[in-house]
Amino acid sequence: MGTVHARSLDPLPMQGPDLGVQADDVDMVEVEPESKQEVLENKDVVVQRVHIDGLGRTKEDILGYEIAEVFAAKNLIDVMKKSHEARAKLLRLGIFRQVEVLIDTSQGNDALPNGLDVTFEVTELRRMTGSYNTMVGNNEGSMVLGIKLPNFLGRAEKLTFQFSYGTKETSYGLSLFKPQPGNFDRNFSVNLYKVTGQFPWSSLRETDRGVSTEFNFPVWKSNHTLKWEGVWRELACLARTASFAIREESGHSLKSSLSHAMVIDTRNSAILPRKGALLKINQELAGYSGGDVSFLKEDFEIQLNRRLFWDSVLSASLWGGVLMPIGDNPASIADRFYLGGPTSVRGFSMYSIGPQSEGVPGDYLGGEAYWAGGVHLYTPLPFRPGRGGFGDLFRTHFFLNAGNLCNLNYGDGPRAHLQKLAECIRWSYGVGIVLRLGNIARLELNYCVPMGVQSGDRICDGVQFGAGIRFL
Repeated sequence: MGTVHARSLDPLPMQGPDLGVQADDVDMVEVEPESKQEVLENKDVVVQRVHIDGLGRTKEDILGYEIAEVFAAKNLIDVMKKSHEARAKLLRLGIFRQVEVLIDTSQGNDALPNGLDVTFEVTELRRMTGSYNTMVGNNEGSMVLGIKLPNFLGRAEKLTFQFSYGTKETSYGLSLFKPQPGNFDRNFSVNLYKVTGQFPWSSLRETDRGVSTEFNFPVWKSNHTLKWEGVWRELACLARTASFAIREESGHSLKSSLSHAMVIDTRNSAILPRKGALLKINQELAGYSGGDVSFLKEDFEIQLNRRLFWDSVLSASLWGGVLMPIGDNPASIADRFYLGGPTSVRGFSMYSIGPQSEGVPGDYLGGEAYWAGGVHLYTPLPFRPGRGGFGDLFRTHFFLNAGNLCNLNYGDGPRAHLQKLAECIRWSYGVGIVLRLGNIARLELNYCVPMGVQSGDRICDGVQFGAGIRFL
């Protein structure tokens, strides 16, 4: 789903030595045994002091928001619970390598009989850290090298430089991340980047140089992102055999766009969920803030997951989108939707559904509207999950996928648009094995039977392999 390349160089997971702390990596809250402990467990207590030991360049004011709830605890069990929650918040800031908690009875002349002192012993990350890891995208892999300056101004800011070299894409970028004190989910980021990608299904090479700013914030149970992006795009033919339609698209363009994304995600896992639902809605408006590209783009994603008998899971997904050019110029090939491949409508080659140029073989040009749906039945058989072995990583799935992608004549009206999207539906069914790679990506090895094949479609009848982070 989506355009032929990522719209911006999003911050990549920085993994490797000294590059991040997970809450599960640190021991649980420790309670110092004292003579008063047995009495305090069954009566009200007062948290008199909270100490944070081990601070260097970190400003104390930003930590006050994360530990404030500890003072509201009313009994020893509540103190332990709120201290553990505060420890998790401190780790989430990404500025400490380790956080330990010590709870003790208050000492000193002003100590109350039921008073407690809570001490957080922290170990800060180094001023500069590096990383090296591999990333799995939608049917492509890449090597990522990065340098990170965590907490470089003392209030959980993060400056990151990253370089990625992949099978189809090479990129590098500089990003600045700044959270709001007391509300880590409300944050601001600025990205400078250059991305070069190759898209052989369209005989196209694209180079983007741009800047983007993002503001992320939660509203009730949803997360929102407001984004502005300015990008200078250079399109060129990937091969001498590129069609005339691709040669016409070649050249330079300047896109300036405003976008808004809303996400509601109740799934227990983003890679292979067993329960929960997902709703994503994205709008992008280009042209009104500058540039020579003008369009309105809307797309959405819905996913529902329900656990059945014998640890089986029934999953249903629906994707869709529409691109409406503004003005007399048609939509650029870089902004259109693409469909087909092991991560969307299985049984078809990568992005090989929909309009294509004249000639044999033709280049795929993308479309202005699309929809795709899928139903999956995931089962543990023949593997044995819950035994602590490979059975916990594998699932068998039976699937049915369908979809269509086309261009629209916007003077015909909504009924004509729906009718065109309902024509020439491609669909496929099959069975396969899914391997979960942690919470980062997943691999699929499927036997596919493509149906509804149209002239010009490229199919993969039989075994098809897919790797990525987002599947229909």
